Amino acid sequence: MRTWRSVEAVPADLGRTVVTIGNFDGVHLGHQHVVRRAREVAHERGVDPLVVVTFDPHPFAVLRPEHAPLTLSTIPDRLRLLEQAGADDALVIPFDRQIAMWSPEEFIDRVLVDALHAAVVVVGDNFRFGHRAAGDVALLTEAGRARDYTVVGIELDGGPQVWSSTYVRACLAAGDVDGAAEALGRQFAVHGVVVEGDRLGRELGFPTANVPASALAAVPADGVYAGWLRRLDTGERYPAAISIGTNPTFAGERERRVESYVLDRTDLELYGVEVEVAFVARIRGMVRFEGAEQLVASMAHDVEEARRLLTG
Repeated sequence: MRTWRSVEAVPADLGRTVVTIGNFDGVHLGHQHVVRRAREVAHERGVDPLVVVTFDPHPFAVLRPEHAPLTLSTIPDRLRLLEQAGADDALVIPFDRQIAMWSPEEFIDRVLVDALHAAVVVVGDNFRFGHRAAGDVALLTEAGRARDYTVVGIELDGGPQVWSSTYVRACLAAGDVDGAAEALGRQFAVHGVVVEGDRLGRELGFPTANVPASALAAVPADGVYAGWLRRLDTGERYPAAISIGTNPTFAGERERRVESYVLDRTDLELYGVEVEVAFVARIRGMVRFEGAEQLVASMAHDVEEARRLLTG
């Protein structure tokens, strides 16, 4: 996938394109539905390539940082998922206050007409854009009549609950990784580099691969989960019991972590390795135990439950 990190970076000789636009955070089933429809439109109209336009960071992170949503995917993950959904190229617009001031017409002229030479623009029915989100599908369509592009509005996809990034975040905040997976079309996963911890798990007989939980990224609610740990350098995947939280049983402040115990493995050396941790099911919430003995007994039970969930 060709990726341009600014409007100015788009090649001047780019031909006519089909364009779809959005934040696409998480690339859930609703996003995939829009991209697939855009792919169909490109085929029907005989126009190539299909270019996806997204923003980094999320506009709220610039305009209302106190209300900025926790991110569901990094930009590299987002682009990978969009490519899998059918996109050919991507324009990642570095969102700042200057771009936030663009009127809908300025956004259309700078991005869709001058840079991407759009023949067709495919967006969800709820698409808003431009200064103070003043632009909508009706304005986009009307502007296209004078600028030689057409617009295809896509009805939002989902079951009783329309798929949205907000819905996925709500599921994760409740520990409902099943609900998140249903909306995403895949298991929710976090990525990070394994760091050295306090080695408490190793002392208790359950060594863990520890990944710090970013304050800006969504992770499931504190608790214990069954899932999979995958090394991104080799692709090896292991069944795991995963704990999220600060380990309230032991005194002292500690950062929130995603800690993965690979079932029946005490020999793995993962420090410094970038990993993906995917969540299959929640086993229990976070509990403060009276001491190490109770904690170890619970961890043994959690491991057996994780084994059952991952092999059943």
